[in-house]
Amino acid sequence: MSVNLVGKHFLKLLDYTPEEITYLIDLAADLKDKKKKGILVDQLRGKNIALIFEKTSTRTRCAFEVAAHDLGMGTTYLDPTGSQIGKKESIADTARILGGMFEGIEYRGFEQTIVDELAKYAGVPVWNGLTNEFHPTQMLADLLTIREKLGSLKGKKLTYMGDARYNMGNSWMVTCAKMGMHFTACAPKAYFPNAELVAECDAIAAQTGATITLTEDVMAGTKAADVIYTDVWVSMGEPDEVWATRIKELLPYQVNSKVMKNAAESAIFMHCLPAFHDLKTKIGKEVYEKFGLAELEVTDEVFESAQSVVFEEGENRMHTIKAVMAATLGYK
Repeated sequence: MSVNLVGKHFLKLLDYTPEEITYLIDLAADLKDKKKKGILVDQLRGKNIALIFEKTSTRTRCAFEVAAHDLGMGTTYLDPTGSQIGKKESIADTARILGGMFEGIEYRGFEQTIVDELAKYAGVPVWNGLTNEFHPTQMLADLLTIREKLGSLKGKKLTYMGDARYNMGNSWMVTCAKMGMHFTACAPKAYFPNAELVAECDAIAAQTGATITLTEDVMAGTKAADVIYTDVWVSMGEPDEVWATRIKELLPYQVNSKVMKNAAESAIFMHCLPAFHDLKTKIGKEVYEKFGLAELEVTDEVFESAQSVVFEEGENRMHTIKAVMAATLGYK
């Protein structure tokens, strides 16, 4: 089957077929190989993209900027104070203005409805760098990493530990359903994904051989898992007051040596970063002062272990984002 993604938006993986997702992973692997060999891929010279960041990020910004540069494109970065989007100018008007100046637009910020509206009016490909509901570029990076480390995707069991209600839990459930993987959300019941999305993923899973499991039992949920995945317990933009509640309710779901030993012998640990695994950050120190905890969602022992692939995963953000932009902007 021939895959043609030119002009297509990249908003969430629900919009993509398993074949299209595999195509992007394959393209990313090829572009990564060329990067390592010093082979230029700057076929998109003369094109420019806008990067809208209502939520700041180290990995996402660097990944888009380096990937765009490698493809020969120029970038304009709009930080939370550098755009009038949704303030003095509507999203629709912003989209039409930027669509007339740029060949592609990335958005990282809040509700999925914002990136959807940008896509509706821009007239050029729009890419989701993260919303409250979905994080599709992270998924591609993670899939490439899993394939590199474990050899394949289909049939692999991934357990997501902690708060599975938002972008990472949602995205992994969708991704596993699409790719024929077995997804387990291991969390308190109040932190399970939205029931409507669970039902949608169950329907997809029935076609691909995937399974969707929601459990509060840590040992049952992590038993023989190929991938143990977690994320920070308090997301960007949430008030400080939620820390105490989250820590109390999610501490039993911390990824530690006991969890990793319960997983498959070849299991890998993944995290989209940043991670609170030591006291080397400002927030980490504040949490320690308030709650006496030096580690949160993952222990330093696991984070720094041979099973941890978080930095390879981080690098792959750039290669997979490059693939998304290349595929949707006409790279051959």
